[in-house]
Amino acid sequence: MDMDESGLAAGGRDGSDAPAVAIAMPAPGNGRDWTLPDAARWVHARSTDSRSSFFWAMRLLPKHRREAMFAVYAFCRTVDDVADGAGPAPDKMAALAAWRVEVGALFQGTPRHPVTVAVAPAVLVFGLRKEDFLAVIDGMEMDVAGRMVAPSLVELELYCARAACAVGRLSAPIFGLHRDVGQALARSLGQALQLTNVLRDLVEDAAVGRLYLPREVLERHGIAARQPAAVLSHPALDRACAEVSTMAEGHFSTARALLDSCPRGPARPARAMCAVYGRLLARLKARGFAPELIGRPIRIGRGRKFLIALGACLR
Repeated sequence: MDMDESGLAAGGRDGSDAPAVAIAMPAPGNGRDWTLPDAARWVHARSTDSRSSFFWAMRLLPKHRREAMFAVYAFCRTVDDVADGAGPAPDKMAALAAWRVEVGALFQGTPRHPVTVAVAPAVLVFGLRKEDFLAVIDGMEMDVAGRMVAPSLVELELYCARAACAVGRLSAPIFGLHRDVGQALARSLGQALQLTNVLRDLVEDAAVGRLYLPREVLERHGIAARQPAAVLSHPALDRACAEVSTMAEGHFSTARALLDSCPRGPARPARAMCAVYGRLLARLKARGFAPELIGRPIRIGRGRKFLIALGACLR
């Protein structure tokens, strides 16, 4: 599943309502010596799509924190583009392995890619952890390996923990949240946002052979098929998706309770994304998940996103 701001978060599903930005992506360790200003400009171009919920939420941060988040987002989006790009799976796995090496270089103080050069100051200032960067890559490898076709609930939770919650764990210290509440918020909000993405992107995921609806839920509603197209045409799809939406709502409820316990300033970006995605989930539920309905896209315009985010932050 494509990265989006669910990483505090996983358009096309990078979090925007438009296709991913077309930008050349140098391979890690390609030999160029990137200065920090050049790397920051490269990352900024990759991360500042004003149509995305991520962009509006990050605008609420002070400049040094905002730039750190843009760098983290660029890392997540770049490795996600590897997983979702064209080409055979072995080539994608090799590219993700190269990113593991690059993360190692980052934590040894010798980053070579503009993303890792740009994120290096944030690693030092905010104490970002190597295992969280690697967890994001783990999530992308699950996609490439073809594991995300009606996964078990346990495997879906693991995928969310890697593709979304790990990004939240990177984001929380940049926001300025206390470690314990930040980690708990990353877990609950990451799960909520990623499950919302699952419900939003049913058709798009099926087109590339993926189906994130958990098999236990499918079985409870009498859906024996595992082929994505067959599941999406099943008359019980609406009921299965309703159960997943209830799961997402439970995570949103936990996240809101945690946000209420946080100082207002550091919690603003997470509060904004929680509000925007909560509204998205409500609209998906209102549209319904019957096979004849899921092809109708649900979008929240940039102006509406801004107002929802602003309202959440002022409460």
